Amino acid sequence: MANPLEALTVEQLRRRTSLKWRAYDADVLPLWVAEMDVLLAEPVATAITDAVGIGDTGYPAGVTYAEALAEFAATRWGWQLDTAHTAIVPDVMLGVVEVLKLVTSPGDAVVVNSPVYTPFYLFVEHMDRRVIEAPLSATYRIDLGRLETAFAAAVAGGRSAAYLLCSPHNPTGTVHTRAELLAVAGLAARHGVRVVVDEIHSPLVYADATHTPYLALPGTESAFAVLSASKAWNLAGVKAAVAVAGEVAAADLARMPEEVSHGASHLGIIAHAAGLRHGVGWLDELLAGLDSNRHLLGELLADMLPGVRYRPPQGTFLAWLDCRSLDLDGDAASIFLERGRVAVMAGAAFGTGGEGYVRLNLATPPQILRQAVQRMAEAVATR
Repeated sequence: MANPLEALTVEQLRRRTSLKWRAYDADVLPLWVAEMDVLLAEPVATAITDAVGIGDTGYPAGVTYAEALAEFAATRWGWQLDTAHTAIVPDVMLGVVEVLKLVTSPGDAVVVNSPVYTPFYLFVEHMDRRVIEAPLSATYRIDLGRLETAFAAAVAGGRSAAYLLCSPHNPTGTVHTRAELLAVAGLAARHGVRVVVDEIHSPLVYADATHTPYLALPGTESAFAVLSASKAWNLAGVKAAVAVAGEVAAADLARMPEEVSHGASHLGIIAHAAGLRHGVGWLDELLAGLDSNRHLLGELLADMLPGVRYRPPQGTFLAWLDCRSLDLDGDAASIFLERGRVAVMAGAAFGTGGEGYVRLNLATPPQILRQAVQRMAEAVATR
């Protein structure tokens, strides 16, 4: 099988005009934002070019995306997704915002598991909700005791509250188990907290873990999930996502303004549906390449940066690196950038528990990964 991560050279990648490759100077290796260094899967590229060829670039319509997602979910996860309980949204984060508007009011609390994807904080606070953290355990698992404490605080005084769950988890790459998610559902029901799950990385799970769709579990009928093909098929620039409601939550989802769907890209819907329906072989090849990279990173760190602690992710293409033992005279991400010319994301931006960590994007050619770790090691050695 061809490894999609080995199709492009650094020189070819530097021709890109997207955020990953243009935010920093040309001598920087960008392993920060969650874009992948791959060509599009052929079925996806064909679907886009065919649409452009006939001028099919208008407003989105229909349930093509939801049907493609349902087919993928049934085959991949055994989840029978009801397309009648779905809505098109512009992307996952904007879909999360619109769902949170349905079940919370200004001043209400939204619980998150820190450290977590930075926009969770930014979007929630921008919509005038309060963030309450329920930090993960030392092994990056959901801490049910902390979560229950956070739920109790969130609903104090009779307030409505929501739990914004990242599954698989960004930045740690943790894939929550079925038992953990069932426990979450029980706690949420006990405290009257509405669960909203970001499952954008759900197709990107390795063979040593199993993704469990939250809405496939009993007791999740009042919850929501928001999914997209954008991460798995590298389609962040052609936006679209699907919000899915549990059976009880479907009435809430029906209150979402129809205009929200207009924010999705029609080309995005075409591309995402093509990936889900016809790009599964490419996805499997990608996962094999990412699996190789996550183990390669462990070998490189052990050889060149043994002070960095690293648990290979169970899902996503993100690596969460514990740099606290390096005893640096500053923020690790800043040192790697300034002295090593490698861009990663500073862990502190992900909330409580992120200080001293960095997030590194694995979805890059192996030769870039090797060069990046070597540069990071040299940056530490010259401090």
